[in-house]
Amino acid sequence: MPGALDGVKVVDFTEIIAGPLAGRLLADLGADVIKVEPPWGEPWRLTQRFTATESRPFMTYNRGKRSLPINLAKDGAAEIIKRLIPEMDIALVNFRPDVAVKLGVDYETLSAINPRLIYCELTAYGREGPDADRPGYDMIVQAMTGMVASETKTLDGVPSWVWSSPLIDTSAGICMAWAVCAALYARERTGVGQKIETSLLASALSLMGARFLNVENLDGETREKAVQDLAAKRAEGATYEEMVALSPGSRRREHHGNLYYRVYYTKDSPIGIGALSDPLRRRLLETLGLTDDGLEPSWDPTKPESRAYREALERRAEELIAEKPSAEWLRIFEELAIPAGPVRFIEELFEDPQVLANGLVTEFEHIQEGKVKMVGPMANFLGTVPNPPEASPALGQHVTEILDGLGFSKEEVDAWWNDGVIG
Repeated sequence: MPGALDGVKVVDFTEIIAGPLAGRLLADLGADVIKVEPPWGEPWRLTQRFTATESRPFMTYNRGKRSLPINLAKDGAAEIIKRLIPEMDIALVNFRPDVAVKLGVDYETLSAINPRLIYCELTAYGREGPDADRPGYDMIVQAMTGMVASETKTLDGVPSWVWSSPLIDTSAGICMAWAVCAALYARERTGVGQKIETSLLASALSLMGARFLNVENLDGETREKAVQDLAAKRAEGATYEEMVALSPGSRRREHHGNLYYRVYYTKDSPIGIGALSDPLRRRLLETLGLTDDGLEPSWDPTKPESRAYREALERRAEELIAEKPSAEWLRIFEELAIPAGPVRFIEELFEDPQVLANGLVTEFEHIQEGKVKMVGPMANFLGTVPNPPEASPALGQHVTEILDGLGFSKEEVDAWWNDGVIG
């Protein structure tokens, strides 16, 4: 049986991470995804590249697609788009709104060609508001949404963002794929396509979880005072650390519980421990021979001595866990059903038995670069099983195949090659 999205056709106009990830996820489910990129390749082909047009980031976010390089700024491009769009079910776009209009791939233009088209647009900050037309990237949105301040990490006094993984881009790509699948279902009932708008801003705030929650009768006064204090301190030229101390949403360590959800260094290597329920916390304490007044109903975290108590308790836990090697602690925690695990490095995961057992490493042949391994599909379908993922396309690999399929003549295609419309 084919994949759940077998027969669904997607044109992917996106670049970098979020939009291309959405296209990859749809391709993983069996959709036919055509990657439209400039004749010289999208920017991610040129980042961390190891040949003129191949790079690790591009391979990661564009597997399973077909490549159709088009210079959308050239006159002949509109003719190809007019023939292509009626064949498509979904269009993915992550240009700034003004750029999409200039290139002729905005919603109004494409939906006029195909009213059944599902058009998913990702912007940095959303369509409305004072920042609507500003460009933005993962790190910038982390800064603007409180994520950087909430982490409270600094490097030589400078705020540090979450840079090891593109959290906001990744969640935005998953959001796009989720949203277009819902729109496909709606179209089955109504017969009509629609436009979907999402943003990096929306994904960032969603990632904040309970931090982006305001219970008015509990938080209203505190929030208003914090906003006033922050504005005053900013005007005075306060340091970042001074600003963080004023923000209730940034003071993560003042929430009693870092003892239970963190990484510890054992006698030989680090391990992570996660005890988020009261029974698990008490079980961990019993294992370490500790008691914690902070778990009792009478505990008041606002008292000046509370912080010193918590820090002393954490130091004692660190000392105790450092007395035994990781293997011994992991055996103890497994017997007690306390969630824990070793700190591994990415290179180790390609051969990790748990990762392999669940199909989370996929291997394929790239037309130019040979064997490639990367993460497998995020979900397994036991009914509508898609074909195994294929490699990312080489630049222009599918031009002739796609344009032939749209009914263009060899003379037309050759003319576009010569004019630089396609590449």
